Amino acid sequence: MKHIFFDTETTGNGDKDRLVQLAVKERFIDEPLVNATYKPPVAISIESMAIHHITERMVASRPAFTDAPEYGSVKDLFESAETIAIAHNAAFDVAMLAREGITPRQTICTYKVAYALDPDDVMPNYRLQYLRYLLDLDVEAEAHDAWGDVLVLEALFERLLDKMKERHGTEEAALEAMLEISARPLLFTTLRFGKYNGKRLEDVVKTDRSYLEWLLKEKEQNPAGEADWIYTLRQYLGR
Repeated sequence: MKHIFFDTETTGNGDKDRLVQLAVKERFIDEPLVNATYKPPVAISIESMAIHHITERMVASRPAFTDAPEYGSVKDLFESAETIAIAHNAAFDVAMLAREGITPRQTICTYKVAYALDPDDVMPNYRLQYLRYLLDLDVEAEAHDAWGDVLVLEALFERLLDKMKERHGTEEAALEAMLEISARPLLFTTLRFGKYNGKRLEDVVKTDRSYLEWLLKEKEQNPAGEADWIYTLRQYLGR
């Protein structure tokens, strides 16, 4: 079985946004399988440029991802039954790949695994760079660059895998558990943003149900990477 880590930088977070950078790394192999930028079929938002610093000018002469020479081999790799693709908040990156005609066969989401390892919901944040510093991961990498994020991702995965092996005994059993966790939606218990930041959802639904209804509508309008929150809000709202 081949384990690959991947990350995308994109034109934005909406359901019509597209990939502008892809980085892919095989476990234990230092050199990237892919680390390239591409010219997307939609404009890069200013908000996204401010995060990843990839501008329209920088990709003007780059091929579209589907026209790039590596596209066929990347598609074969992700869609192979012998590949486990690993990402942080994988739903977002998988959605971006799907818009390019690629559907990973097996996926591990380190965001979901980290959340599952914190059953009391103690950690205030599960974002990749937050976990990087919280867990003191020893890695030199530039944040908000696909390759830099992949390097952090690999270090995080190894730390989480060690924790899962403590629970499940063997690496094989730990990986199977990680796949199972990643395949099901998360049910969040606490809001980590907005005016009810830090409040438990079971309390907010009693005191301000309309806020959760509004939040659900917002998530449903831009569902890319929001499957877990949509599932959670529907559960608390009884839908």
